[in-house]
Amino acid sequence: MPLVTAENISKVYRLGSEQVKALSNVSFSLEKSSFISFVGPSGSGKTTLLNMLGCLDRPTEGRLTVCGTDTAGLKPSQRADFRGKNIGFIFQDFNLIPVLSVYENVEYPLVMVQNICAKERRERIMRMLDAVGMAEHSEKRPSQLSGGQKQRVAAARALVTNPSLILADEPTANLDHETSMKIITLMKSMRDDFGTTFVFSTHDPKVVSEAEHVFVLEDGKLVREEA
Repeated sequence: MPLVTAENISKVYRLGSEQVKALSNVSFSLEKSSFISFVGPSGSGKTTLLNMLGCLDRPTEGRLTVCGTDTAGLKPSQRADFRGKNIGFIFQDFNLIPVLSVYENVEYPLVMVQNICAKERRERIMRMLDAVGMAEHSEKRPSQLSGGQKQRVAAARALVTNPSLILADEPTANLDHETSMKIITLMKSMRDDFGTTFVFSTHDPKVVSEAEHVFVLEDGKLVREEA
């Protein structure tokens, strides 16, 4: 059974009296433990699609099933709970909280969405920081880290809740070539270790070249799939 199934999903935004169709009749399926890129020019619908996969938005039309759940039927509070249990996010600008340490940034989603005792929480956080090579930096603040280190922390934070799906919006956009390749290698290794599905929205040819499946979007339509 696929981890994600989209059936003819469309998204229409209303801007004043105008209607803008961000996605039009898009269908696809994503398998578990896969490494996937959605690509296309700005305005093609990539971010809209990631927002719907992450239950931050919902389709205007069509059916979207994520981790066995029809997400269109979830109320806002249910969507938040569903995200916390099933989905991790990695952002191009890292979105680390400046006043928190590396440890506290990774701990944050556990405190917010899961009732986990302090002992298990610490074990899980340190296991993730060790997996991304950041355990020795656990007490540092984001301002003391390089871009690559910040992205490693962001990856640990996304994985600490044991999600089935991680969504990464331009995760290498602010990184140099060498660091980008290290981050991609790290994520593929974490996919292999934890069985997590990684879905990227990207313009970066390095990410695209490493993806097992590439979905190409143009003007809100899925125009082809490349394997």
